[in-house]
Amino acid sequence: MNLTHLYDVAKDGVVLRLHVQPGAGKEAIIGTHGNALKVRVVAPPVSGRANQAVLALLSRELGVESAALTLTSGETGRVKRVKFAGLSGEGFETKLRVALEGVNPGKGPARR
Repeated sequence: MNLTHLYDVAKDGVVLRLHVQPGAGKEAIIGTHGNALKVRVVAPPVSGRANQAVLALLSRELGVESAALTLTSGETGRVKRVKFAGLSGEGFETKLRVALEGVNPGKGPARR
């Protein structure tokens, strides 16, 4: 599975495209939505709470220090871009692939 359509490699990191569903019942990486990674967060889209929840979810699920993550666009929308500073494309894709292992495309996280 090639995941390069989900992110762009910059000179000092990787920028991931996201489609975010705020106010969900559970936080999770769901799969893909077009050329973006789809995530759900419990926090509502009020006062930046959903954005903070997205960054925390990505940090936890991809095993990246939260200080390395920056929201670069989409502060008030569902379509966002998050920069992962200090990662190469290859290293990032490995982390992304591991995070998506338990996800059934179009059906949410796999039941365990």
